[in-house]
Amino acid sequence: MVVLENLSLYRGGAPILVDANLRVNAGTHLGLVGVNGAGKSSLLAALRGELAPDTGTLSTPPPGRIAHLAQELTAGGSTVLDVAMSGDFQAHALHQRIQAAEVTQDGALLAELHTQFELVDGYRLESRAATILTGLGITTELHPRPFAALSGGQRVRTALARTLMQPADLLLLDEPTNHLDLDALLWLEGFLNRFPGTLVLVSHDRDFLDQTTTHTVHIEARQLQLYTGNYSAFEQARAERRRLQTAAFARQQDRIQHMERFVERFRAKATKARQAQSRLKALERMERIVAVQSENPFRFSLPAPKRLPNPLLSVEDLVVGHGTPMLAPLSLSLLPGERIALLGANGAGKSTLLKTLAGVLPALAGSRSEGHELCIGYFDQQQLEVLDPAASPLLQLQRQDPKVSEQAGRNHLGGFGFSGDQALAPIEHCSGGEKTRLALALIAWQRPHLLLLDEPTNHLDIEMRQALVEALLDYPGTLVLVSHDRHLLRTTVDQYWWLKDGQLIRLEGDLDAYEAELQAAKPRASLGNGAAGAMPATPRAPTPPTKGRTNDRPAKELRRIEAQLTELEGRMGVIESELADPAHYQANADEGRLNRLVTERERAATEIQQLEARWLSLAESIDS
Repeated sequence: MVVLENLSLYRGGAPILVDANLRVNAGTHLGLVGVNGAGKSSLLAALRGELAPDTGTLSTPPPGRIAHLAQELTAGGSTVLDVAMSGDFQAHALHQRIQAAEVTQDGALLAELHTQFELVDGYRLESRAATILTGLGITTELHPRPFAALSGGQRVRTALARTLMQPADLLLLDEPTNHLDLDALLWLEGFLNRFPGTLVLVSHDRDFLDQTTTHTVHIEARQLQLYTGNYSAFEQARAERRRLQTAAFARQQDRIQHMERFVERFRAKATKARQAQSRLKALERMERIVAVQSENPFRFSLPAPKRLPNPLLSVEDLVVGHGTPMLAPLSLSLLPGERIALLGANGAGKSTLLKTLAGVLPALAGSRSEGHELCIGYFDQQQLEVLDPAASPLLQLQRQDPKVSEQAGRNHLGGFGFSGDQALAPIEHCSGGEKTRLALALIAWQRPHLLLLDEPTNHLDIEMRQALVEALLDYPGTLVLVSHDRHLLRTTVDQYWWLKDGQLIRLEGDLDAYEAELQAAKPRASLGNGAAGAMPATPRAPTPPTKGRTNDRPAKELRRIEAQLTELEGRMGVIESELADPAHYQANADEGRLNRLVTERERAATEIQQLEARWLSLAESIDS
């Protein structure tokens, strides 16, 4: 269990949390959300024991039972597989002692060590580590290689594998999907859904949060607000809470104005002075309800190009690759209004193909033909490296287009979150997310006919991702997108091209069909008693029953229970949000309404508990 009581955290003298309270039961899978700078990373640091509370108390499992993703991992000359195995430190230490004892041929010690090794499931240490590495996209060919020889993204995934190997009661993950492709992301979802301990997850991927969390904590105004349900349930509950808060704020403002008018009118009259003074004191004691602030600070558009050539871009027998071909020769045309997603595992050639279509990378063979006066807006993570750190966002835009006026530039940048002095501050002080926003702002100013976007949501928070979704929905040009953000894919594209085994396959179905094919191709492997056990922790995302292996009636009841649980958890979130409304606890509040809400919450909690028990019973019978 994780318990925070009146916890206050400060960073550089600035308050992050003030008198915050939270109680998380064992086995809860918690999504931690809030705007950038709200304090998510600081709270994780406190849970890790790296940041001491300034006031209040914090209770967590022992440090040896807390697993988290290390920011810097130095592994010397260790192999990739050995780095992953070292996550299970007890089994790995015994493994190394056994290797040393085999050199000295100490039979008695070897017998003792092998007994201990079996008790900690050490004989499956290597297979478990290999399974996790492969699931995260580190192929078996890389396992015996030195960790130091890996690319930056591969190192992060290996470090994540090491974290998942650690037996833990509390697992802390901060943006674990940043360097994962969609295949690895889906594997990680299944792994976390089987994790029996407590999970605290920070992610800007709303679909990932929906699939892996049972509760959501929102950091707002230096407080922690706990919601029952995943991110979608939290959004619904928060929307309802904001509606209630807006109504309560309006009612309170009317009451305040009425009392202030009374005071101003009668404070000078002797017969009414006492009543006026009483109302003045009531105004001073009144706990003011805060007005609801604007939900999303980002709002921008992608201006329509003046004319769309047809076709925009054509290629014939195009061969892409870095020295050696990665794909079979391609012949295709991009037409006005097409919206295409490139899918495939890391290394399949998605980024290479996008670079070649953009003209950034020369083709190894074949031809590439652009439409008349074609303007291409191309984005990848390398775009951030070419930004001048000494320049301001406004100066960077003016260098791209010397004709832009200061006011027009400021207006454009404001939609991307660069308002006021932020538009004039040096880029070197910008975070990764701010640099991504600036790169997108520079692309939008070009009014491109064709958008080629390679992982544009990396480093972006949920609010900016939603603003990008809305802008792409209104964009009339042609879009080719590489992303592991399924919400972005589902809402902005309608064609899916799969790069598989060196071929480009045009899928007939949607993203769900692609996910189903991936799951069918990669049957879930048992992970034993490592970081994740074989038993599902909660009924969040059960594996669908397979035809021919299970009775159809239990499977149908399982789906019915899942639908009921989703509905009940949404209702529970709304009830808890309404119970959090201060208006219910004022002197003139409706006590009957408050009692009905409490009763309804208890009834819903009981129903959820009963349905979860029934779900687990059915799931076990189907598995057996």
